[in-house]
Amino acid sequence: MFKHILLATDGSAASEHAAKLAVGMAQAHGAKLTSLYVVDPYPYLGIGESNPLGFQAYMSAAYEHAAQAHATVAELCAKNEPPVELQARLVEDMTASAGIVHTAKDEDADLIIVGSHGRTGLARLMLGSVAAKVLAEATVPVMVMR
Repeated sequence: MFKHILLATDGSAASEHAAKLAVGMAQAHGAKLTSLYVVDPYPYLGIGESNPLGFQAYMSAAYEHAAQAHATVAELCAKNEPPVELQARLVEDMTASAGIVHTAKDEDADLIIVGSHGRTGLARLMLGSVAAKVLAEATVPVMVMR
């Protein structure tokens, strides 16, 4: 049924749980799996003097975190027989939800899987919900895992 699954990962426990499901679904459907890590825009630009060293440290940490998140998914894919075909993607300069929706369109994915931290109430209001935004904006089915 599904030919290309997009997994949004941020390296959290919630996204690792979603990764296990995504790999299992890709295996069951014989689908290609794309693991996506979105680097949010640098949060301090435009506030006083921007510090290039701060930006470099932020991006360096983001690249390292993305590599770790992708390695976790790759390890899950390799455990299957036959291994699940995996493509790792990194998107910069977009919010997480916009990056996920944009990449799903670019990659012609027919399912998006995202993890949810399950925040409610004031925490959800203050922090927003990437999963909720993806659900609202995506043109393909979205599976949210908690």
